[in-house]
Amino acid sequence: MAIHILSPQLANQIAAGEVVERPASVIKELVENSLDAGSNQIDIDLEQGGCKLIRIRDNGCGIAKAELALALARHATSKISTLDDLDSIVSLGFRGEALASISSVARLTLTSRTAEQSEAWQVYAEGRDMKPMIKPAAHPVGSTVEVLDLFYNTPARRRFLKTEKTEFMHIEEFVRRIALARPDVTFNLQHNGKLVKQYRSSTLEKRVELVCGRAFMQKAVKLDWQHDDLLIQGWVTSSESSDLQYFYVNGRVIKDKLLNHALRQAYISRTNEQQSYVVFLHIDPKQVDVNVHPAKHEVRFHEARLVHDFVYQAIVMALESNLPVTEEIATITPNRQAAGENIFNQKISTKSYQTNSQLSKKNSNYAKENALYGQLVNVVPPSQEIIQSELKKSGLSVEKNEITEPQKAVIEALFPKRNIPLQTLQKQLDSSSIVQFGRVLTIIQPDIALLEKYEDTQQKLMLMKLPIAKQKVTAIKLLSQDSEKLLIPLTILINHQEQQVLSSYQPQLNFLGFDFYIDKAKLYLQNVPKMLRTMNWQQLLPALIAFISDSKNEVLDPTQIAAWLANQYDDNRTMIWSVAKVIPLLAQLEEVDINLLQQESFLYPIDIQSLTQSILS
Repeated sequence: MAIHILSPQLANQIAAGEVVERPASVIKELVENSLDAGSNQIDIDLEQGGCKLIRIRDNGCGIAKAELALALARHATSKISTLDDLDSIVSLGFRGEALASISSVARLTLTSRTAEQSEAWQVYAEGRDMKPMIKPAAHPVGSTVEVLDLFYNTPARRRFLKTEKTEFMHIEEFVRRIALARPDVTFNLQHNGKLVKQYRSSTLEKRVELVCGRAFMQKAVKLDWQHDDLLIQGWVTSSESSDLQYFYVNGRVIKDKLLNHALRQAYISRTNEQQSYVVFLHIDPKQVDVNVHPAKHEVRFHEARLVHDFVYQAIVMALESNLPVTEEIATITPNRQAAGENIFNQKISTKSYQTNSQLSKKNSNYAKENALYGQLVNVVPPSQEIIQSELKKSGLSVEKNEITEPQKAVIEALFPKRNIPLQTLQKQLDSSSIVQFGRVLTIIQPDIALLEKYEDTQQKLMLMKLPIAKQKVTAIKLLSQDSEKLLIPLTILINHQEQQVLSSYQPQLNFLGFDFYIDKAKLYLQNVPKMLRTMNWQQLLPALIAFISDSKNEVLDPTQIAAWLANQYDDNRTMIWSVAKVIPLLAQLEEVDINLLQQESFLYPIDIQSLTQSILS
């Protein structure tokens, strides 16, 4: 066959294969045209999942009569005119292929009116003939596009369409995506004469809640970070069930490999959870090329590495800082089978020590054992009258000669007999005398560990408040001066007073690993303490400045600043403690200079002799 030029009709049908894949593709192209025309209300009407009818109506600027026929021609557009325009595309469409491609595989009618015209005009084109016919019509300012019998003249393509339900699901998903991108626009979706979805014009936050659900918004962390001409906003979270994933670049729905890699890396530590996010990336149009994919799903960045690191760090900082965690009650397994079910897994009323309704059903022989555990958990033991009243509520006698064999077994296990009698422990232990913390017996509350150690063959029991001990370790680690450079330096505006405060505290902050400089009312943060590198410094840095500024009458040393940072670091993590997690904590505590620990703030000795006398009397 000799080389020849394809006819316009055949060329358009070939092009339609790239642009028009299914009804959702048609709706995408037409809705994007409506948005480019400045519409603030778009009505989408469908029949049979879009295979029979697609009608898109908007209130945009409209198309003049003289341009209607040209609008259906291939490569005809009003959005770009020169080669330089490709370097900074701000519109959703720009190729001028959509209407020509759609009209080549369907029966297309375009009705439009501009504000300058007194009447509307309609153009009609059908399949391969593509001979547009123009006639007057009645229509308000704006445009309506009707697409009938999609793929009626290409049976092979029509056979590849799925069921009506499946095609409508694809359309519904697209409407959700475009509704998130444009909260200022009202979208109405009708299917077979029934209104299915309606997204009224609102704020971005309300639109995200409407599309993604209230549960997503309650768990999500707000994302708002800017660096030079890069701005990222949205909400991110992780969940075991939800997999809402929406990413936009300059308002365009994107599925890009570079961005997907940055997102996977950000979620890499959350292997058992789904990535859930609604993220909007705004970048200088000159720094991104959207002309790389027929459907415009992919883009290319001129500074790909910078964008990748910017997205990665922003999402990591948000996930690691303020990600809310659902409240879970830790179930504590008793370390002895004879102890039965642990009463400390149950909520205690603030009005009374514990009511019968709060006690789970168990053998009555366990009542006194639970009372013993109750004394060990509370640093200030409950009075004997409270214990006796609880035993009475359980229907048991409180006479000392009625202790049963299982109860004796518990007492002997807790307080084993020694060759040398137990001595009274000092109420205030000398912190310098404790070098080793002993071993962990059990976790008797979600955050309290019971420790045992021996000194001079005598047993000593202690209670350790684990969150406080963990904060001590964190604060001391911060004094190690390990520093790490941020992938993207953080920039925030500060006033004159804050500049003075930071300048005066620069030596202390440098000692902790911070590296920053101030220039023209802007603070540029370059390095942070290594262990805090994943914190959300966009939020934490202003809080740190406020903390330092509030202590005007006191000059803070690095230790006090480190303690504050450790508190912020640990408050952002909810840990369910176990014996396996306490053991490494004890090892870290034992490596620290004992003079820095202030053990009395988290370690409490138990007076065993007084406790046993009160129980057995």
